[in-house]
Amino acid sequence: MKILITAGPTREKIDPVRFISNHSSGRMGYALAQAALDAGHKVTLISGPVSISAPEGADLINVISAAEMAESVKKHAPEAHAVIMCAAVADYRPAHPLDSKMKKQSGNLVLELERTEDILATLGKNKRPGQLLIGFAAETDDLEKNAVDKLRRKNLDWIAANAVSDGFGTLTNRVTLFHRSGKKTVLPLGRKSDVARDILKEVLS
Repeated sequence: MKILITAGPTREKIDPVRFISNHSSGRMGYALAQAALDAGHKVTLISGPVSISAPEGADLINVISAAEMAESVKKHAPEAHAVIMCAAVADYRPAHPLDSKMKKQSGNLVLELERTEDILATLGKNKRPGQLLIGFAAETDDLEKNAVDKLRRKNLDWIAANAVSDGFGTLTNRVTLFHRSGKKTVLPLGRKSDVARDILKEVLS
Protein backbone atom coordinates (compact mmCIF):
# COMPACT_ATOMS: atom_id res chain seq x y z
CA MET A 1 0.00 0.00 0.00
CA LYS A 2 0.99 3.61 -0.54
CA ILE A 3 0.63 5.36 2.81
CA LEU A 4 0.87 9.11 3.33
CA ILE A 5 1.73 10.18 6.88
CA THR A 6 2.05 13.68 8.31
CA ALA A 7 4.06 14.39 11.45
CA GLY A 8 5.38 17.11 13.71
CA PRO A 9 4.28 20.70 14.31
CA THR A 10 3.97 23.63 11.95
CA ARG A 11 5.47 27.07 12.49
CA GLU A 12 3.49 30.19 11.63
CA LYS A 13 5.67 33.27 11.07
CA ILE A 14 5.21 36.42 13.15
CA ASP A 15 8.42 38.06 11.93
CA PRO A 16 11.86 36.76 10.81
CA VAL A 17 12.75 35.61 14.34
CA ARG A 18 9.41 34.69 15.96
CA PHE A 19 6.71 32.17 15.19
CA ILE A 20 3.67 30.39 16.65
CA SER A 21 4.03 26.64 17.11
CA ASN A 22 3.26 23.79 19.52
CA HIS A 23 4.99 21.05 21.53
CA SER A 24 4.62 18.21 19.01
CA SER A 25 7.88 16.26 18.73
CA GLY A 26 6.93 14.31 15.60
CA ARG A 27 7.76 11.00 17.31
CA MET A 28 4.30 9.46 16.87
CA GLY A 29 4.16 10.20 13.16
CA TYR A 30 7.72 9.01 12.63
CA ALA A 31 6.94 5.81 14.56
CA LEU A 32 3.93 5.23 12.29
CA ALA A 33 6.15 5.73 9.25
CA GLN A 34 8.68 3.21 10.57
CA ALA A 35 5.95 0.68 11.41
CA ALA A 36 4.46 1.04 7.92
CA LEU A 37 7.88 0.55 6.30
CA ASP A 38 8.53 -2.51 8.48
CA ALA A 39 5.23 -3.96 7.24
CA GLY A 40 6.36 -3.54 3.64
CA HIS A 41 4.34 -0.47 2.67
CA LYS A 42 5.55 2.49 0.61
CA VAL A 43 5.61 5.60 2.80
CA THR A 44 5.52 9.30 2.03
CA LEU A 45 6.25 11.28 5.20
CA ILE A 46 5.38 14.98 5.23
CA SER A 47 7.00 16.51 8.28
CA GLY A 48 7.04 19.82 10.05
CA PRO A 49 10.23 20.98 11.83
CA VAL A 50 11.48 18.27 14.21
CA SER A 51 14.80 17.23 15.72
CA ILE A 52 14.58 13.50 14.98
CA SER A 53 15.76 11.52 11.96
CA ALA A 54 13.28 10.19 9.43
CA PRO A 55 13.02 6.41 8.96
CA GLU A 56 15.26 5.08 6.23
CA GLY A 57 13.22 4.26 3.16
CA ALA A 58 10.52 6.88 3.65
CA ASP A 59 10.02 9.54 1.01
CA LEU A 60 10.54 12.56 3.28
CA ILE A 61 9.06 15.95 2.44
CA ASN A 62 9.97 18.77 4.82
CA VAL A 63 7.54 21.67 5.33
CA ILE A 64 7.34 24.51 7.83
CA SER A 65 3.95 26.23 7.76
CA ALA A 66 0.38 24.97 7.70
CA ALA A 67 0.03 26.34 4.17
CA GLU A 68 3.06 24.35 3.00
CA MET A 69 1.69 21.25 4.75
CA ALA A 70 -1.68 21.70 3.01
CA GLU A 71 -0.09 22.15 -0.40
CA SER A 72 2.07 19.04 -0.06
CA VAL A 73 -0.70 16.86 1.36
CA LYS A 74 -3.15 17.80 -1.40
CA LYS A 75 -0.47 17.01 -3.98
CA HIS A 76 0.30 13.51 -2.67
CA ALA A 77 -2.99 12.37 -1.08
CA PRO A 78 -4.82 11.41 -4.30
CA GLU A 79 -2.42 8.52 -5.02
CA ALA A 80 -2.35 7.19 -1.44
CA HIS A 81 -4.31 4.13 -0.35
CA ALA A 82 -4.28 5.44 3.22
CA VAL A 83 -3.68 8.90 4.66
CA ILE A 84 -2.70 9.23 8.32
CA MET A 85 -2.83 12.83 9.54
CA CYS A 86 -0.71 12.76 12.68
CA ALA A 87 0.80 16.26 12.39
CA ALA A 88 -0.19 18.97 14.86
CA VAL A 89 -1.09 21.61 12.30
CA ALA A 90 -1.71 25.17 13.51
CA ASP A 91 -5.37 26.23 13.41
CA TYR A 92 -4.39 29.91 13.24
CA ARG A 93 -1.54 32.01 11.85
CA PRO A 94 -0.61 35.69 12.13
CA ALA A 95 -2.74 37.67 9.69
CA HIS A 96 0.05 40.13 8.91
CA PRO A 97 3.53 38.55 9.28
CA LEU A 98 6.34 41.06 9.19
CA ASP A 99 9.40 41.04 6.92
CA SER A 100 11.58 42.78 9.52
CA LYS A 101 11.99 42.16 13.23
CA MET A 102 9.21 43.59 15.36
CA LYS A 103 10.62 45.95 18.00
CA LYS A 104 9.49 45.94 21.61
CA GLN A 105 6.96 48.65 22.39
CA SER A 106 5.56 50.08 25.59
CA GLY A 107 2.31 48.46 26.68
CA ASN A 108 0.66 45.29 25.44
CA LEU A 109 0.57 43.91 21.93
CA VAL A 110 -2.49 42.53 20.15
CA LEU A 111 -1.67 39.94 17.49
CA GLU A 112 -4.36 39.35 14.88
CA LEU A 113 -4.71 35.72 13.85
CA GLU A 114 -6.52 34.17 10.89
CA ARG A 115 -7.65 30.61 10.27
CA THR A 116 -5.45 28.19 8.39
CA GLU A 117 -6.92 25.69 5.97
CA ASP A 118 -8.50 22.65 7.64
CA ILE A 119 -6.47 20.03 5.79
CA LEU A 120 -8.26 17.05 7.33
CA ALA A 121 -11.70 18.40 6.42
CA THR A 122 -10.52 19.03 2.85
CA LEU A 123 -9.27 15.45 2.60
CA GLY A 124 -12.58 14.17 3.97
CA LYS A 125 -14.55 16.03 1.33
CA ASN A 126 -12.35 14.69 -1.47
CA LYS A 127 -11.76 11.15 -0.19
CA ARG A 128 -12.03 8.68 -3.05
CA PRO A 129 -13.84 5.32 -2.68
CA GLY A 130 -11.67 2.78 -0.91
CA GLN A 131 -9.21 5.33 0.46
CA LEU A 132 -8.64 5.20 4.21
CA LEU A 133 -8.47 8.50 6.09
CA ILE A 134 -7.19 8.45 9.67
CA GLY A 135 -7.02 11.52 11.87
CA PHE A 136 -5.55 12.26 15.29
CA ALA A 137 -7.08 14.19 18.16
CA ALA A 138 -5.05 15.42 21.14
CA GLU A 139 -7.47 16.59 23.82
CA THR A 140 -7.37 18.06 27.32
CA ASP A 141 -11.10 17.54 28.05
CA ASP A 142 -13.96 15.27 26.91
CA LEU A 143 -11.65 13.09 24.84
CA GLU A 144 -14.21 10.64 23.47
CA LYS A 145 -16.89 13.24 22.76
CA ASN A 146 -14.51 15.59 20.94
CA ALA A 147 -12.80 12.79 19.02
CA VAL A 148 -16.04 11.22 17.78
CA ASP A 149 -17.39 14.65 16.80
CA LYS A 150 -14.23 15.30 14.77
CA LEU A 151 -14.48 11.85 13.17
CA ARG A 152 -18.01 12.54 11.93
CA ARG A 153 -17.57 16.18 10.91
CA LYS A 154 -14.50 15.47 8.81
CA ASN A 155 -15.65 12.21 7.19
CA LEU A 156 -12.88 10.07 8.66
CA ASP A 157 -12.67 6.29 8.76
CA TRP A 158 -10.72 6.25 12.02
CA ILE A 159 -9.53 8.72 14.59
CA ALA A 160 -6.78 8.09 17.15
CA ALA A 161 -7.38 10.10 20.29
CA ASN A 162 -5.10 10.73 23.22
CA ALA A 163 -4.90 13.06 26.18
CA VAL A 164 -2.32 15.80 25.66
CA SER A 165 -0.62 14.72 28.89
CA ASP A 166 -0.19 11.17 27.56
CA GLY A 167 1.49 11.85 24.25
CA PHE A 168 2.68 15.39 23.56
CA GLY A 169 6.48 15.61 23.64
CA THR A 170 6.86 12.21 25.33
CA LEU A 171 8.36 8.85 24.33
CA THR A 172 5.15 7.00 25.19
CA ASN A 173 1.51 7.35 24.24
CA ARG A 174 -1.91 6.05 25.26
CA VAL A 175 -4.36 5.99 22.34
CA THR A 176 -8.03 5.15 21.89
CA LEU A 177 -9.15 4.36 18.33
CA PHE A 178 -12.65 5.18 17.16
CA HIS A 179 -14.09 3.82 13.90
CA ARG A 180 -16.90 5.39 11.90
CA SER A 181 -19.01 2.27 12.62
CA GLY A 182 -18.91 3.06 16.34
CA LYS A 183 -16.21 0.52 17.17
CA LYS A 184 -13.85 1.60 19.94
CA THR A 185 -10.41 0.11 20.61
CA VAL A 186 -8.39 1.13 23.67
CA LEU A 187 -4.63 0.69 23.30
CA PRO A 188 -2.53 0.51 26.49
CA LEU A 189 0.17 3.00 27.41
CA GLY A 190 3.33 2.03 25.58
CA ARG A 191 6.32 3.23 23.63
CA LYS A 192 5.28 5.09 20.52
CA SER A 193 6.90 2.44 18.32
CA ASP A 194 4.66 -0.23 19.87
CA VAL A 195 1.57 1.98 19.75
CA ALA A 196 2.25 2.74 16.08
CA ARG A 197 2.34 -0.98 15.21
CA ASP A 198 -0.93 -1.54 17.08
CA ILE A 199 -2.60 1.40 15.31
CA LEU A 200 -1.57 0.16 11.87
CA LYS A 201 -2.63 -3.40 12.65
CA GLU A 202 -6.09 -2.16 13.59
CA VAL A 203 -6.75 0.48 10.93
CA LEU A 204 -5.30 -1.48 7.99
CA SER A 205 -7.03 -4.76 8.87
